[in-house]
Amino acid sequence: MTQPAPTFSELDLAAPLVKAVTDLGYESPLPVQAACIPPLLAGRDVLGLAQTGTGKTAAFALPLMSRIDLDNRAPQVLVLTPTRELALQVAEAFQKYARHLKGFHVLPIYGGQSYGFQFNQLHRGPHVVVGTPGRIQDHLDRGTLDLSGLSCVVLDEADEMLRMGFVDEVKAIIDRAPEDRQMALFSATMPAQIRRISKRYLTDPVEVRIESKTTTAENIEQVYLVVHHAAKFEALARILETESYDGILIFVRTRVGTTELAERLAARGFEVAALNGEMTQQARERTVKRLKNGNVDIVVATDVAARGLDVERISLVINYDIPGDAEAYIHRIGRTGRVGRYGKAILFVSPRERRLLQSIERATRQPLRRMEMPSHDAVTSKRVDKFREKLAEIMANEPQEFFQDLSFELMESLNIDLMQLTAGVICYAQMERPLRPRPDRDLTSPRWDEPRRPGRERAPGPRRPAGNMALYRIEAGSKDGVEIRNIVGAIANETGLRNRFIGQVLIHPDYATVELPDDLPPKMIEHLKRTYVGHKAMKISRVRNEGPRQGAPVKSRKVGKTAGPKKKKAKKGVKGGSKGKNRKGGTPK
Repeated sequence: MTQPAPTFSELDLAAPLVKAVTDLGYESPLPVQAACIPPLLAGRDVLGLAQTGTGKTAAFALPLMSRIDLDNRAPQVLVLTPTRELALQVAEAFQKYARHLKGFHVLPIYGGQSYGFQFNQLHRGPHVVVGTPGRIQDHLDRGTLDLSGLSCVVLDEADEMLRMGFVDEVKAIIDRAPEDRQMALFSATMPAQIRRISKRYLTDPVEVRIESKTTTAENIEQVYLVVHHAAKFEALARILETESYDGILIFVRTRVGTTELAERLAARGFEVAALNGEMTQQARERTVKRLKNGNVDIVVATDVAARGLDVERISLVINYDIPGDAEAYIHRIGRTGRVGRYGKAILFVSPRERRLLQSIERATRQPLRRMEMPSHDAVTSKRVDKFREKLAEIMANEPQEFFQDLSFELMESLNIDLMQLTAGVICYAQMERPLRPRPDRDLTSPRWDEPRRPGRERAPGPRRPAGNMALYRIEAGSKDGVEIRNIVGAIANETGLRNRFIGQVLIHPDYATVELPDDLPPKMIEHLKRTYVGHKAMKISRVRNEGPRQGAPVKSRKVGKTAGPKKKKAKKGVKGGSKGKNRKGGTPK
């Protein structure tokens, strides 16, 4: 007779951590967690053989956090990961579990991030440091990272670090940690070199082996779409117009993201509702009931809000924001294909997120098929089909005599034939929702779904806009977390304007200004007023005392900076230069 799985509260974890995992909707520990948490809590070394997506992050994070001394402002746990994406993912998991640990600080450190920022954060004294071997060793050599108070070192995805050639850096880092530190090593495979490292650095480890199985249903079709961030909403809109579905669940990362995306989709005419952790239980139940009854077809949700959601009519799951690990992906797509029914799951992947896609495929042991962006013609065909269906319904159910007489009168008074009248009426009927999308919004272009050449992605700098420009005010600023790229991306995405038609952008605390062509159509301006940047509507308006002016070279200010004289010197070690090199003076170019 098998023993029942323990609960998190039975594993002797700190009470704030038990509360956090309960808030997150976790009912009982996964096998790797149940096996690793007790020995790690007891101070034992652990050697874990587990795939990505088996829940191993919580397996080491929760017990190690239970032993953190919050009053000691020095690194006590060091987690080494092979990539910056994984470093960020692990750091986010620590932060998520620490929601009830007051004063807890975790710091991700990786190459490509400003040294100045990392110096400042290390000076604050993080309790946990998560980083890539190269950048961690760099800080050790600079003397900006002190491991003397370290109580545990974790090697996450050790085989991947070996494959990427980090084995020497890993050994050098461990050698600089205290001799009495605890060790945990996790690897999907156990090649000879990883086994040698474990024998050298781990003391009488507890071995944990978790066999990975394909945990996604065979009746769920899984595909992915490569799309840049700025084109995601337009890509989503095209998919919703061309895919056949009953109910849809769209996953985003944040609570704010659920309301923003739901409002943008509602503005496009979709029946949609948001579902997030800030909603009361009554509001949540009301939304789920509307989805079950067919009163709403699309729900935009976070992982936490959708846990336990069981609605048979969900036939399509869209991962608008890629999940951080395979476990979350499996939970998400499990909301469709219920009771043996067919389901489909679409995963949005940016070129920089390809490694997360590969991790998901490895963990599920199922390669995802790449789908193509719905074409301009496909969207047009679907809109025409819906128009035809609606017209046939009206013809079958509505009296026609009055309109037939009116048709003859219109043909005589306008001196047109029946074909011209029909075309004119259709044109008038579809003015609010055109049957043909604007041709300048073709997202099948390689610029949307192929990686850009290095160096092309940058914030707008000095530019000379084309044509006469006018100044517009946007009611969102640096206090709202708005950056230049957010404004440029929102305008380009919603209007189809090329970057060369977007001039100087200045960010102020409470508002922003942007130069746009003087002859913007009124409908475009009205649409931009309702467009969201950050979590606020733009409410864009033309600055009345500014007439049209010819574009000239200007400087785009950084977020939160106002016009003023440049400082001659910058504090040493605070501003990070290009490629991680510090500049001794002046403003970074």
